[in-house]
Amino acid sequence: MGDLIRIQTIHQIHQFYGLPSPRHPMISILPITDSMTNFDYGDMRYELEVYQISLKVGISGHLGYGRNQYDFQEGTMVFTRPGQIIEVPKPKIHSGSSGWTLIFHPDLIRGSELGRKIGSYSFFSYETHEALHLSDHEQTSVTDLIQKIQEEYTQNLDRHSHDLMVNTLGLLLDYCTRYYDRQFFTRTLQNRDIVSRFEALLIDYFEAGKPVEIGVPTVSYCGEALNMSAHYLSDLLKKETGKSALEHIHFHLIDRAKNHLLASDIPVGQVAYDLGFNYPNHFSKLFKAKTGMSPVEYRAQHQTKF
Repeated sequence: MGDLIRIQTIHQIHQFYGLPSPRHPMISILPITDSMTNFDYGDMRYELEVYQISLKVGISGHLGYGRNQYDFQEGTMVFTRPGQIIEVPKPKIHSGSSGWTLIFHPDLIRGSELGRKIGSYSFFSYETHEALHLSDHEQTSVTDLIQKIQEEYTQNLDRHSHDLMVNTLGLLLDYCTRYYDRQFFTRTLQNRDIVSRFEALLIDYFEAGKPVEIGVPTVSYCGEALNMSAHYLSDLLKKETGKSALEHIHFHLIDRAKNHLLASDIPVGQVAYDLGFNYPNHFSKLFKAKTGMSPVEYRAQHQTKF
């Protein structure tokens, strides 16, 4: 594994690629060309302290992102957030590459409405097989917004420039949210298979006694077992079932807890440990939040008296 190179500013990115100095210190749009696509990053790992949004046309491949591989095909958008470790394998030689990469520093949106809601755009944390695939019309729509941002920072800046760039950036991300929703919808059969596999995974987890060995199942564990990021899994489940991955996990936990409470007289603390909780009070708090009563109250109210 190669050394880690940290790139913290827009200016450093321009220097890295041998480009002229950026027109704006907090945001820049880089055209994707053959020379950029065929750039040899070497046996290195990179940590960028900026957000990146790329539309890649005429290119397919993958890059290492976090602990996984981020696959993309022609006509896809890729999103990365600050702080993730990126590895780029030695490229195949491409010709006819096109598209763009928008890079912006977190300071650009700090204190703005977009800065407050940037964490809600969960696709910045998608990791594997989860790029956004766009139609020709959708590619045109997002590229038009990119051009508006570029026009703002290449002309003479005025008191409106910053707000217009940030607002247009927010509009771009909102469109990407819409297109991801469309992608979830058009892949509904594939997604339903994932829902079934997720449910089977949870059932097997409890039946195999893994809560005692590993603890309460987490969304990250389930995502890794299904070869996808936790954020993507949760968003997919929300679209298909109306409940997030965590809500599904809680449902299984409470259902199992009810069975334990009514089928035996073992102490509530033991029920909590059997379900993977390190602290019984955490179990009791979750149980009451989901059922409206404590485990002791539930047992007293529902247990059959012989």
